[in-house]
Amino acid sequence: MNPSESSVLNYFNKIAVCKNCLLTLKNFCFLSDAVSTSAYSSPAKSLGDPGITPLSPSHIVKDSDADDAVEQLFLVVVAIDFGTTSSGYAYSFTKEPECIHVMRRWEGGDPGVSNQKTPTTILLTPERKFHSFGYAARDFYHDLDPTESKHWLYFEKFKMKLHTTGNLTMETDLTAANGKKVKALEIFAYALQFFKEQALKELSDQGGSDFENTEVRWVITVPAIWKQPAKQFMRQAAYKAGMASPENPEQLIIALEPEAASIYCRKLRLHQMIDLSSRAPVNGYSPSDTIGTGFTQAKEHVRRNRQSRTFLVENVIGEIWSELEEGDRYIVVDSGGGTVDMTVHQIRLPEGHLKELYKATGGPYGSLGVDYEFEKLLCKIFGEDFIEQFKIKRPAAWVDLMIAFESRKRAAAPDRTNPLNITLPFSFIDYYKKFRGHSVEHALRKSNVDFVKWSSQGMLRMSPDAMNALFKPTIDQIVQHLSDVFDKPEVTNVKFLFLVGGFAESPLLQQAVQSAFGSRCRVIIPQDVGLTILKGAVLFGLDPAVIKVRRSPLTYGVGVLNRFVEGKHPPEKLLIKDGTRWCTDVFDKFISADQSVALGETVTRSYTPAKPSQLVIVINIYSSEQDNVSFITESGVKKCGTLRLDLTGTDASVPNRREIKTLMQFGDTEIKAMAIDVATSKSVKVGIDFLNY
Repeated sequence: MNPSESSVLNYFNKIAVCKNCLLTLKNFCFLSDAVSTSAYSSPAKSLGDPGITPLSPSHIVKDSDADDAVEQLFLVVVAIDFGTTSSGYAYSFTKEPECIHVMRRWEGGDPGVSNQKTPTTILLTPERKFHSFGYAARDFYHDLDPTESKHWLYFEKFKMKLHTTGNLTMETDLTAANGKKVKALEIFAYALQFFKEQALKELSDQGGSDFENTEVRWVITVPAIWKQPAKQFMRQAAYKAGMASPENPEQLIIALEPEAASIYCRKLRLHQMIDLSSRAPVNGYSPSDTIGTGFTQAKEHVRRNRQSRTFLVENVIGEIWSELEEGDRYIVVDSGGGTVDMTVHQIRLPEGHLKELYKATGGPYGSLGVDYEFEKLLCKIFGEDFIEQFKIKRPAAWVDLMIAFESRKRAAAPDRTNPLNITLPFSFIDYYKKFRGHSVEHALRKSNVDFVKWSSQGMLRMSPDAMNALFKPTIDQIVQHLSDVFDKPEVTNVKFLFLVGGFAESPLLQQAVQSAFGSRCRVIIPQDVGLTILKGAVLFGLDPAVIKVRRSPLTYGVGVLNRFVEGKHPPEKLLIKDGTRWCTDVFDKFISADQSVALGETVTRSYTPAKPSQLVIVINIYSSEQDNVSFITESGVKKCGTLRLDLTGTDASVPNRREIKTLMQFGDTEIKAMAIDVATSKSVKVGIDFLNY
C-alpha cells in the first residue's frame, strides 16, 4: 500500500460509512467537514473527524409539521426599537391589537429634538456597574467634574459595532469614552434589561398589579442587512437580560427594521403621511412650501391632534394600500443613525401578505456619516492631534459639542439662507489654548476654511452651504445605492417608495430622494417617521407570519464527499477508498443567495453518528455571497457557523446506524433548526451557532 492510499484509509477510518452508501452512488455522500487551520486547506489532507455521514440528497420541502406547533399565548407584545442614536419601546395588548401604546415620555431632551425616544447612551460606574441609560446617563455624565468623569464609563452609538465587526463573538469588546473596554454582551444586556424593567413597570402601573415577564412576547428590531452572528448576539444579550431563555426562545422575536416599517405602512391613512410627489395640498399645506417646512407643519398638526401616546391602527386597509393591486411592488428605505437598509416587497391579495422580491440590501450610510464629516472638518481646522487628545482628556465636553451639533444638524434644509451657530464648550476653547498656545479664533483664521467663521459669542458660525456639504457624502451614497437597487430586474415597476427612520426627517435627504426617484415612483413619508419601525414591530409581534416569502441574503451549505467524476472534478480533490474514487470539499448547497424561500419551508438532511456511542454531532456551515459555489475551498466561501446535534438522552437500544433527520428553516428572520431521531420519532436537541464556532 503506497503512502497516499494509507492516508486515505486513515481518513475513511475516521468516518463511519452507512451500509448502503458505497452501493447507492447517486443519492448518498459523505461530509468532509474537518477542522482546518487554513481557510483554504483541504479537510481531506488535515484528516479531521467530521463524525457524520449524510444520508439524503439536497432538496427543499414544505414542512407540514412546522405549523403544528402550539403558539404560546402572551397577554402583551412589547417591541424595542434598539437604534444606533436613539431607542424606545411600544406595546399592544393581544386582546386590543388595534391599539399601540408608545412608551412614557422621557425626562430630559434637547431643543429642537423630539424626545419620543431616548438617546442610545449608557453609563457605568467606575466599578463597572450599571448606572443609567438615555438622557439620564448623558446628563449625569455631563454634570460630572472632569477629574471624576474620566473614571466613569460612558457609551454611545455602540450598536454599529455589531455591523462593523467582521469576527463578532461573545468576547467582543466596546470602548467607552474614556478608552476603557467592556464586553459588548454586557453593555447590550444592560440596555435591554433597562427597557425590560421600564416596560414591565409601565404595564404594572397601568394594570394596578405586578406584570410578569412570562406574559410578554418581546420583539427586538435589527437592520435587515445584519448577518446571522449579529442577530444571534442580540438574542444572547436578551437572554442575559432575562427577557427570554434558550428553553423558551419563542418568547423573543427578532424583527427586521425595514420589514417592520413595511408592515406599518400598509395601515397608513392619507392624514398619516406626506406624499412628496403630490401635486395637491396635503395636510393643509401645498407642495409650493419647502419640504422641510411642510414636514414640520405636518408634525405639529399631528402633535396638536394627538391626546395620548396611544395610536389607533385601524383594522382596515389604508387608502394608500387600497391603490395597490395584486403583484404591485414597493420599496421601503429605512434610514437610521447607523445604517440605511432597504427591502422590496410585493403585495399578495386578498390577505395583504407580503413577499420579499429582492434580498435586503444597504450599508453604513446613516446620519452618523454627517457627524463623521463634522469631525473631519474640526480636524481640518484645529488639527487631528488636538481633536484626538480632546476626546480622550475631555470626553464629557466632546459629548456636549456633538449634542450641540446634532441640534443644528436638524435645522439644515435645502433653502436655508441664514448661518447656523454651533456652541463650543468652554473647555474646548480653554484646552485648545493650552494645547496650541493660541486661540480658537486664530486657528479659524489660519485654517483657510472660509465657510466657517468665529462668532464673538463663542460659537462656530457655519454657512448653510457648509452644513449641507457635511450631508452630501452620506446622501450621495444612499442615492447611489438606491439607484443600483432600482436597476435590478426584480425591482422594476415599483409603485411607492416609503422613506422611514430618524434620518428620513432630514429635508436634505427628502429632497435628494424625491429628485432622484420621484419620476419612477411616489415617495411617501409616514407621520412620526421615527416611530414607524417601532409601531410596525409591534404589529409584527402580533402576527409574525405576515411576511410569507423572504430572500436568503447568502448561499449556505456544508462540505461533503461526492463520487469523483473525471474531467469535472479537480485532480487535487481526488480521494480513494477501497478502490472507490471520491471528490472531497464539495459544497453541498442548502440555499442560494437571493433565493426565494417561504415561511415554514425547510431544507432537510439526514445524518448518522460515526460510532454508536457518539453523543454529539457537529457539522460546519459555510456561506458565500456568490450563488454558484462548487467547493468549500473557493475564494469567498467562509466557515460561518456550526450545526450541533445533541444525542444525549436518546434511546441507546436503537440500531447501530441511527438516522438523525435535520430540518433547517431559512424563511424566517433567523435561521432555525430542528431534528428527529427517525428510529424513535423523538426530538433531538439541536442548535445553530454563528458566534462560537
